[in-house]
Amino acid sequence: MKQLTSTQRQQVKVLAARRELAGRINQVPQAEILRVSKLSLVMPLVSVTLHSLVLRAGMGIFVCLMLLAGELRAQESFRPEPGKFPPPEEARSYRGELVFVDHVNRRGSLRLHVDGHFHEGRLHHFAMLPYGIIRFRGAPAELRDIPLGTVLYGRFYLPPDPETSAVPNVNRKDVTAPPENHAILLEDGPSLCLREGKAWKLKEVVINGQEGQLVASLYRAEGGEGLGGEHKLTIDGSTRIWRGRELLGLDDLVAEGSWPGQGQKTFDDQAVYLSLTWHPRYLYQQFHVADLWLDDAAMNVATERQRQRHIRHIRTRWMPARVDSVEYGKFGHANIRTTLFGGMDESLYADFKPGTGGKMAAAENTLRTWWPDHDGMDGRITSVDKIDGEPPLGSSGIQIQFEVPLILEGFRPGRIVRIRPHNWPNVKPPIEEQVRSFEDRWPSPDLFQK
Repeated sequence: MKQLTSTQRQQVKVLAARRELAGRINQVPQAEILRVSKLSLVMPLVSVTLHSLVLRAGMGIFVCLMLLAGELRAQESFRPEPGKFPPPEEARSYRGELVFVDHVNRRGSLRLHVDGHFHEGRLHHFAMLPYGIIRFRGAPAELRDIPLGTVLYGRFYLPPDPETSAVPNVNRKDVTAPPENHAILLEDGPSLCLREGKAWKLKEVVINGQEGQLVASLYRAEGGEGLGGEHKLTIDGSTRIWRGRELLGLDDLVAEGSWPGQGQKTFDDQAVYLSLTWHPRYLYQQFHVADLWLDDAAMNVATERQRQRHIRHIRTRWMPARVDSVEYGKFGHANIRTTLFGGMDESLYADFKPGTGGKMAAAENTLRTWWPDHDGMDGRITSVDKIDGEPPLGSSGIQIQFEVPLILEGFRPGRIVRIRPHNWPNVKPPIEEQVRSFEDRWPSPDLFQK
């Protein structure tokens, strides 16, 4: 039996308690039940009439109402708390195509795929949490790395602070634009497969002139994340086909005889990796193959290229972290304990060593900095500690203590900072990525159509 989430456990308890109390509730006069049900519609009066309910309707009705309220709370989405990494089991999973990106502010829009929904809907506007992880082709990434139209899989929560949300708050019930719009994880299909140790099984290729389709399947347990089952996926001359270190096209495989020029060819469940993109019949769960990796060697090459791109980005923008605590000294001196965010390449974490110099700069929830090479504070890494056990999603589990001669306002507990070890470049980011005004600190959600 698979492990239940806290929401599912709460629902099981509610159902069990209802069965146990059914007999007692049936013994209460029908008129009294009707009166209590009318009262329960007015939630502010529940606390006022609590004593009256217990005396008149009996403990059975009271407990039933409390369980019903608990069930409603259990069905509510989770809102992350400041200074804490949220529990992964409370996140809601959604799949959709990336249709818009504001990479500077780590936000964008997805066109969600909803099973059984065959009508155009709204876009799901999302923002990455400060500690939110992005993965592309099996390696850490930024939103700028992912082509528009790519099918992505994500885990989302309610906005931690609706007042400063960089995307519109959603209060309506809409399966195409749910209220959970702050992502802790966003990844493409190959990243999800590699994380789970899976691959698509190629069964058949059908070619008709310059176009064709693949018949492939991917095992997915019921209720699991991602796309599963057997699918017919379209291919054409735009599909990039990778084999080893070669970049091929459909015509190359036809010319060498690996695939038929016309007709079909069956395969013995060849393991492949697929990056899917928009199809005109996306509402009917149809997809087009943007990239196809025919072997592990080809996938490894793509992963390494993306990994190197990520390393360069973080080294020039610095490692993001959250301030956990500050030990104040005299005349502005301070020791700052921070937790480095998760999802980065291991070689980057290895550069943080005790006894080495570095620099810390204030950042915002978008991870944007002001003028880090100029207004950052030089200091020294005095300790590097690894927490016991598996760190929560979003955290690296690595805590560093950074000593500065002068504390800055942006280094307060709960704030976001960027840190560089001494061997990383001391440079400013591109001007469009810098925070230059009050509005830049909290990007307006008006950019998106509500």
